[in-house]
Amino acid sequence: MNDTQDSGAKPHDPWTQNPTSRPLDYPTGGGEAENEGWHRDVMENVLLESVREQRRARRWGIFFKSLVFVYLFALLFVFVGDWEESPGLPVGRHTALVEVDGLIAAGQDASADNIVAGLRAAFEDKKTAGVIVRINSPGGSPVQAGYVYDEIRRLRQKHPETPLYAVVTDVCASGGYYIAAAADNIYANKASIVGSIGVRMDSFGFVEALEKLGVERRLLTAGDSKGLLDPFLPLDKQEVGHVQSMLNNIHQQFIETVKEGRGDRLKNDPQLFSGLMWTGEQALELGLVDELLSASQVARDVIGVDTVRDYTPRQDLLSRFADRLGLAFSKGVSALVGNNALR
Repeated sequence: MNDTQDSGAKPHDPWTQNPTSRPLDYPTGGGEAENEGWHRDVMENVLLESVREQRRARRWGIFFKSLVFVYLFALLFVFVGDWEESPGLPVGRHTALVEVDGLIAAGQDASADNIVAGLRAAFEDKKTAGVIVRINSPGGSPVQAGYVYDEIRRLRQKHPETPLYAVVTDVCASGGYYIAAAADNIYANKASIVGSIGVRMDSFGFVEALEKLGVERRLLTAGDSKGLLDPFLPLDKQEVGHVQSMLNNIHQQFIETVKEGRGDRLKNDPQLFSGLMWTGEQALELGLVDELLSASQVARDVIGVDTVRDYTPRQDLLSRFADRLGLAFSKGVSALVGNNALR
C-alpha cells in the first residue's frame, strides 16, 4: 500500500510545528478545560494591569495634591507674615522703621510716594518712640530725594518729640545721602559706602558710527535747541555749557542741603562735595556720619526701645504673587527662546 494513502496520517498543522508563532487566541487543542484556563489567565493579567494603573494614578494624584497643599501653605505663611507686620495692628511703644532700598525714582519701591507714606504713618502713630530711616541706595532722582528730604523736615517740626535717625547699611550715595542729611543723626557700618555728593548726566555719541555705516541722520525740530545733546549729532559747545550750568545748579542745591542738615559737624575738606565716596570709618572722620551703629543698636541704645515696627509700604500679597508669576513666566519664555536659538 502506498504510504501517501495511509488513512492514519494527520493533516499538516503549521502551528504545531512552530508553537512559538501560535497567535494568542489560537486554540491549543487541549480541550475545553485548557481553553478556559487560557481565558482566565488573560482576564487576570488585564485586571492586574488595571489595578496597577489605578495605583499609579492614585500616587500621582497624591503627589500633585501634596504640591498644591505645600503651595497654599506657603501663600498662607506669606500672608500671615504680612498681616503681622501691618502697621495697623495695635502694639505697644516701639521704634518705627522705614526702608529706603534701591534706586530712588518714581515708580520704584524707593519712590518718594512710598517713603513719605511710611514716614507719615510712623510719625502719626502715638506709640512711636523714634523713627529709623534705613538706607541702602546708590541714589537716583534728585527731585524724588528732595521730596523726601522736605517731608522729613516738615514731620520733624510737626512732631519735635519724635527723633528721626538715618542708618546706612551697604550704600548711601548721592540721593540716598541727600535723604540722610535730613535726619537728626546718621549712623553707618565701618564698611558702608557713603558720599557721592554730586550730580551726573549720562549720554552716548554715535556720530562716527553713522558715518562708517553710511546712515544719514534726519532730525526735524521746532526750536533751535530742541535737539539738545542729540547722540547722533556732534557736540555743540553752547549746548554743553547750558547743560553744565544746570548740573552745577543742582549740585549747589545738594551742597546747601547737606550743609543745612549736617551743620558744623562737617569737616572743612575740599573733596567733601567732589562726588567721591568713603567708607563708614572715613565718613565718620569727615563728619558725614555721627557714629558706627546698626539699626538694632540705634533702636536699643539711642531710642531706648527694642521693639521695631516696619512702616515701609509693601505690595499686597496678590500683587507680589502676580509679579513673581510674571517674572517666572518671562524667565521660562526666555529660557525656551534661548534653547531654541542654540539648536
